[in-house]
Amino acid sequence: MEEAAGERSNLAGVRHILLVLSGKGGVGKSTIATELALSLRHSGRKVGILDVDLCGPSIPRMFKVQDNDVHQCDSGWVPVFVDQDKSISLMSIGFLLEKPDDAVVWRGPKKNALIKQFVADVAWGDLDFLIVDTPPGTSDEHISTVEALRPYKPLGAILVTTPQAVSVGDVRRELTFCKKMGLRVLGIVENMSGFVCPHCSECTNIFSKGGGEELAKHAGVPFLGSVPLDPQLSQSLEEGRDFIQEFPKSSAFPALAHIAQQILDGTSPRSS
Repeated sequence: MEEAAGERSNLAGVRHILLVLSGKGGVGKSTIATELALSLRHSGRKVGILDVDLCGPSIPRMFKVQDNDVHQCDSGWVPVFVDQDKSISLMSIGFLLEKPDDAVVWRGPKKNALIKQFVADVAWGDLDFLIVDTPPGTSDEHISTVEALRPYKPLGAILVTTPQAVSVGDVRRELTFCKKMGLRVLGIVENMSGFVCPHCSECTNIFSKGGGEELAKHAGVPFLGSVPLDPQLSQSLEEGRDFIQEFPKSSAFPALAHIAQQILDGTSPRSS
């Protein structure tokens, strides 16, 4: 009972929890999680990101806070804040490693225990959104994450794919996972959807086109949008800069802003 009370107190101030999932690695799931958090912040929301990709934690680097340490308080771990306003807060195993290149060579039970500890022991405070960035696939970590969050009624999951058939096929399995776990699918995002030339603005579909949208129609779930390949987006992630603020004229900006707006529309009082 004491543990349950502790969990309630640490997530009591979180209004909405959403997971970002992908069936395949390398589709830009952490990129979408990062840019969604930045977009929501620019809409005046307080956002947290819980990075449960234990073997490939990239969220700290994307916000250029990989050298920060996690501190303890009376109610648990204090998340790492990205800015002075504390509008984005992060928790990741990346903050707990002695060296950034250390590999996490753990069996399932130890991973699952840390995920449960992340859910229970991080003192998030008041948040409008907690975004959970998950590893690729449908493994132990995903089951542990969904089950640990279930008492707090997650809003649902965003599924990230790239346009080509092999990635879309993996997202089909992710849809099945969500159905089996009783997790609502908020929608599908197609990432790396064409490359817009910065000189002539012509779009070249490097990885084919439209697979994510077609899958969303077939599965009867919302299609949240297509995010094109954008060198400015890649550069901002490498340097830990705020893409949403610095590149409003980029080809990826309207797509990312539209995805965030749909999430906001889905959580507004009128839609609930």
